Amino acid sequence: MKTGKAISLALRPALNRAQALTQRLAAEILSGRLQPGARLPTEQELSLATGVSRTVVREAVAALRADGLVITRQGLGAFVPADVQRRPFRINPDEVKSGKDVLQILELRMGLEIEASGLAAERRTSHDLILIEAALRSIEAEIEFGGNAVDADFRFHVAIFRSVHNRYFPQLLEFLGNFIIPRQTLNLASGSEEQVRYLRKIQAEHVEIYEAIRAQNSASARKAARQHLSNALSRYQETSSRASRRAEAVRLAEAE
Repeated sequence: MKTGKAISLALRPALNRAQALTQRLAAEILSGRLQPGARLPTEQELSLATGVSRTVVREAVAALRADGLVITRQGLGAFVPADVQRRPFRINPDEVKSGKDVLQILELRMGLEIEASGLAAERRTSHDLILIEAALRSIEAEIEFGGNAVDADFRFHVAIFRSVHNRYFPQLLEFLGNFIIPRQTLNLASGSEEQVRYLRKIQAEHVEIYEAIRAQNSASARKAARQHLSNALSRYQETSSRASRRAEAVRLAEAE
């Protein structure tokens, strides 16, 4: 049986312990220090080496398994798979922190959603339209209530992806999750005039996409989706820059 080289398992105290152990083990696997076929230390060994409980160890191993970085064998333990580099694609919400991260995700969405909107216009059914309309109404209600409408916004885009009638489209979007909606990182005051104005612009663009899909005009649907996401890029950059200037002004005022 293969065994790995000596590995360092020191954990950084600032992180959640399970997350820290997951990251440490993932680094050992991806660097090759734990080679394909190698067995991970046992729960007890990891617990003793890191000072965390066996429950934390199990959480970390489960996270690694979900990422395709380990496989478990009943009664034998956890092992590094032979095809470790073919692990599932994922975006970790905890790692989406910088403006650059958000902009890159918006670019990824552009590649997906423009085509999805065009295909939805070609393939949508009457039932699909009902679901898209329901999401639009939910967004409108959230705006009126003073919310950020993130979940409703995500449902709107999922409804469009489902209208493609290709199961991989909604599966991919649901896998990415609603944190792909960038305004969650902007910290706009709930119900503020700035937030409402921001959401109204977005909602108007959603309606344009919907109208094109309803009319079964694939070219217009693609155009509306491209415009929506291009505007999202611009809005995020502008709002993020404004927020940074305000934060800097507050910092300077407090320093005086």
